[in-house]
Amino acid sequence: MPGKGGDPMQENFLRVNPGNPLEFDLQVFATWLRENGYRERVIQGKLGLVGDLRKWLGRNGRGTPHLDERLLEAFAEHRQVRWGDLRALRQFLDHLREREVVQDRKLVPDQPTDLLSQYDKYLRSERGLTATTSSQYQHFVRKFLLERFPNGPFLAKEVKASDISAFILRRRQSQSVASAKLMTTALRSFFRYLFQKGELQADLAASLPTVANWRLSTVPRYMTAEEVERVLKACPCRTAMDRRDYAILLLLARLGLRAGEVVALQIEDINWRAGEFLVRGKGKLHERMPLPADVGEALASYLRLDRPACRTRQVFVCMQAPYRGFAHSSALARIVHRALQRADLRPTFKGAHLFRHSLATSLLRSGTTLGEIGEVLRHKSTNTTEIYAKVDFEGLRSLAHFWPMGGAQ
Repeated sequence: MPGKGGDPMQENFLRVNPGNPLEFDLQVFATWLRENGYRERVIQGKLGLVGDLRKWLGRNGRGTPHLDERLLEAFAEHRQVRWGDLRALRQFLDHLREREVVQDRKLVPDQPTDLLSQYDKYLRSERGLTATTSSQYQHFVRKFLLERFPNGPFLAKEVKASDISAFILRRRQSQSVASAKLMTTALRSFFRYLFQKGELQADLAASLPTVANWRLSTVPRYMTAEEVERVLKACPCRTAMDRRDYAILLLLARLGLRAGEVVALQIEDINWRAGEFLVRGKGKLHERMPLPADVGEALASYLRLDRPACRTRQVFVCMQAPYRGFAHSSALARIVHRALQRADLRPTFKGAHLFRHSLATSLLRSGTTLGEIGEVLRHKSTNTTEIYAKVDFEGLRSLAHFWPMGGAQ
């Protein structure tokens, strides 16, 4: 029975279902929904739907441990539920799986999902990669596995270097150079991981083709300082979501943070007294950075007035239930895209990194050295910063003007 102070509507629901084998699961689910900011009316609707599911399972001789996507779809067809109801049922199933009440039947040993889960742990715990980078690597590896073993199971010893090379060459035709390089790096990392585990007798990673790319052949895509200010001034800041997005845009624009670093920011990372905060960078590199006044004010206002109460310690969370921290840096890409639209700007590149490039370009044009820019952006190597020398067009033109003709007549 619900404890003291429990919701009357929930108690009534449970009383009319005596002996309910899902009673405890329903109580835990209801608690989770409340903790994640769902309104009581919505919670009762979800509990009622799950109650109907329980009755249907009982009539068909099934219990909670048998629940899976196939049974949910069968129930949905029987009850003719709406799309929103089916989504609520899937949410309940995911909740049961997180608590290990129901086994995830999709995770079959030696299949891509299980293998990639292990690979993800390796990338993040041993290699120090961010969740975003690990996800990108897994994306390409999954495509290869499903193409090479469409009917499963995955047998590492059956993979040949020619299989991987052929896959890369086929995909390369429809990809940018940067995407092709990322794909090759991901596959090389994955097969080296299998070799180190002893799954492969030969290191297939060593035989993979490389993607030609002149490191300094492209100019970083950026906005002028005036355009950056135009984006910030176009933020309406009328709603809680507006003010959250404004704080995010300030972190990107003023400090040149990577999207993953903004997503990873924790409440405890901000030292208000010292006026600084911890940046959780690439490769588990943690560094402290000063907190500019306008950024600090926007963060303080959002945290004090607008951030929903929730368990996660991440600074930036979803503004609709379930309240949880951003799971992926793609959330910032959408925020940046909306901000550019409001400012009526249409750059060729619309990701969060655009602000990082813009900050570096602005610093360079104000006389900051490449070494100092590298420190601001926290580059491990000076080679990474060299590409910004190409945006100083006036400086390059003056060099070209006095460059000796030599033998090239």
